[in-house]
Amino acid sequence: MARLRRRACIALFLFTLFIFGTMMGLRTLKPSDGFSDLAPGLELLPMPGGKMDGRSVSREATASPGQPRPAGSNTKAVLFNSGPEGTIFYDVHIFYYTCYGNPHMDGKYIHWDHILVPHWDPKIASSYPRGRHMPPEDIGSSFYPELHPYSSRDPDVLESHMEQIGASAAGVLVLSWYPPGLADDNGEPAEDLVPAVLDAAYRHNLKVAFHIQPYRGRSDQSVHDNIKYIIDRYGDHGAFYKFTSSTGKSLPLFYIYDSYLTPPESWSEFLTPTGSHSVRGSAYDSIFIALIVEERHKHDILAGGFDGMYTYFASNGFSFGSSHHNWKAIKAFCDDNNLLFIPSVGPGYIDTSIRPWNNHNTRNRVNGRYYETALQAALNVRPEIIAITSFNEWHEGTQIERAMPKKTVTRVYLDYQPHGPDHYLELTRHWAEEFNKEKEQWLM
Repeated sequence: MARLRRRACIALFLFTLFIFGTMMGLRTLKPSDGFSDLAPGLELLPMPGGKMDGRSVSREATASPGQPRPAGSNTKAVLFNSGPEGTIFYDVHIFYYTCYGNPHMDGKYIHWDHILVPHWDPKIASSYPRGRHMPPEDIGSSFYPELHPYSSRDPDVLESHMEQIGASAAGVLVLSWYPPGLADDNGEPAEDLVPAVLDAAYRHNLKVAFHIQPYRGRSDQSVHDNIKYIIDRYGDHGAFYKFTSSTGKSLPLFYIYDSYLTPPESWSEFLTPTGSHSVRGSAYDSIFIALIVEERHKHDILAGGFDGMYTYFASNGFSFGSSHHNWKAIKAFCDDNNLLFIPSVGPGYIDTSIRPWNNHNTRNRVNGRYYETALQAALNVRPEIIAITSFNEWHEGTQIERAMPKKTVTRVYLDYQPHGPDHYLELTRHWAEEFNKEKEQWLM
C-alpha cells in the first residue's frame, strides 16, 4: 500500500511539473504573425536581417490652422491619433482629388463631363465612340457618387469628404496638386482650394501631403520652386504632414507622379547633396517619393536621389510596380538602399467610361475581395506606409467614397451592393487597424 501511495505521489508530482513547464513555455512564445484566417496561403515575410527602417510617422503638436508650432514639437513619432470619427492612422495615406465642378458652384460641370479619350492607334480608335459625357445623368464614371456630381469647392462636400476619410481611418490625404494657374487637360486650376482642404482636414485631425502632378514644362528646377512655394505657404499649417526620418528629422513628404518623365541625372541636381540646386540640408529638405512603373525605374529612383518609391496604380498586373507579386523584390531593393517602399492598393479598377478601349485593365471589385487581397499583399511585405488609390478618382473606378445605385434610360451604373455605401470605408478601417496591430508585432 505504501509503495502504491509513493507511486501516486511521484505521478502527481511529474504531472504538476509538466503543467508548470508547459505554462512557462507558452508565456515565452511571441504572438502569431498572421492573417492566415483572412487570406490562406499568404504568409508575412520575415524582416530582412531582422531590422526595421528607422523612419516613422510624426504626430505633430496641435496648432491652430496657419500658426507655427513650437520648436521641437515634431520630434515625437507616433502612428495614430483620435479624430471625430475614431482612431486614425498616419501610416495609411489616401490619394485625393479636388478637380470636380458643377454649375451651382462653378458655372459648369468640370471633369464629370470628361471626354471619351481616343485610342492612340487610329484604326482601334475608329471602333469606339467619341464625344463627352453629359451630366448629371451621364457622367465620366462607371459608378455614381452618393453626393451626386459635386463641386470640390462646395464646403459641405469638403466636410463630408473629411468625415468619410476619418471614418476610413486613413490619416493622411495625398492631395493632387498643380501649380497656380495650371490643371490637367480636362480640368480647371484648383490650387486656391488648398487652404480650405487644409482647414477641413485639421478639423478632423487629418494631415495633408502633396502629390505633385506632371504639367507642361515640369523639371527638377520647377519642382524645386514648387516645393519652396508649398512649404513657404502651407508648411506652418497644423494639418501639413511631416514624416520623421531615420535621422530623427521631421520633414515634409511629397509624392512625385510620373517622376520617370524627368531623367535621374536631372533629379540628382535637386535631390543629392552635391547637386547644383540641392535641397538637401536646406529649409526645404523633404522626403521625396517617386513612382515606380517599370523595373528599371528602381535604379533611376535611387540614382536620382529620391527617398522612396510608390506604385499608385490599382490594377494588379498593369505595370511592374503595381503587380503584387513584385512587391517583395521591390521592398528588398528599398531595404538594401535605405529607401521607403509604399505599396498602393485599390478596391478595383475600371476606366472604360473615359477610355472605352481599355477593358483589359478592368479589375472587378468582387464585393471587396479584390481590395482585401491587395491589402494583404501589401501587409505581407511589412511596409511603413500603405497608400490607398483612391478616395475619389471616379474616372478610373478606384474610389472608396460613398457611391449609390443609379439607373438612367441609357446607363446602369455599378454600385457597392449587396453592401452599403460605406462598405469600402469600413474595409479600409478594418485593415488599417490590422496593419497597425501587425506593426506592433514586427517591432517586438
